[in-house]
Amino acid sequence: MSESPTIVLVPGFWLGGWAWDAVASRLRDRGFPVVQLTLPGLESADTPRAAITLADHVDAVADAVRAAGSDVILVGHSGAGAVITGAADLVPDLIARLVFVDSGPAADGHVGSPDLPADVVEIALPSWRELEAAGSSLAGLDDEALAQFRARGVPHPAGPARETMHLNDDRRHTIPVTLVCTSFPVAQVRALIDAGHPWFAELTLFDSVDLVDVPTGHWPMWSKPDEAAAAIADAASSASVG
Repeated sequence: MSESPTIVLVPGFWLGGWAWDAVASRLRDRGFPVVQLTLPGLESADTPRAAITLADHVDAVADAVRAAGSDVILVGHSGAGAVITGAADLVPDLIARLVFVDSGPAADGHVGSPDLPADVVEIALPSWRELEAAGSSLAGLDDEALAQFRARGVPHPAGPARETMHLNDDRRHTIPVTLVCTSFPVAQVRALIDAGHPWFAELTLFDSVDLVDVPTGHWPMWSKPDEAAAAIADAASSASVG
């Protein structure tokens, strides 16, 4: 690899680019240029969110990729998996690898929260009990991490969660993919893929998929930043960079 590719880090629901601080510092120590992206509407608690759309989020990621140049490593956590899929559909030639952290690629027609009422403007950060009941494991998060999450997390715009993803360029399937498996171990993910589980149906269309175990909860950037950074760095190093 003649030079290190730029890594663009996209956080999931309720988070800004700050959520990646610990991982980003480790990646920079390894020599990677890093962009920590905050999606529109997630800048602060006071940011207007009523008019934010899924296209706004996808376009923001695509713009960050364009600004970084070619051979970008695009990383999405949790709900950002759909957003980086949309960006890959727009700029497939600029992305050297897609990395999904406790997430996966979205399919055409995907809707994150189809039952979200039309009059809901934003989605508040739920209680810890509600998050875990919905399947988002808090494993590995200490009181300090939880306090920071509660203090800095902001309501997520409802539009991007409620709207339909439209994908048009099948060249996205030629982009190599890495799944960083945290809540579900690699063995379980492989079994779900083999069983045709709808969570992973889109994944089977990609030409190259690597699965990496980082056993922890849903937020490995806080619970295991060393391991999360190493997994992303390994994915970036394996990409074909000119």
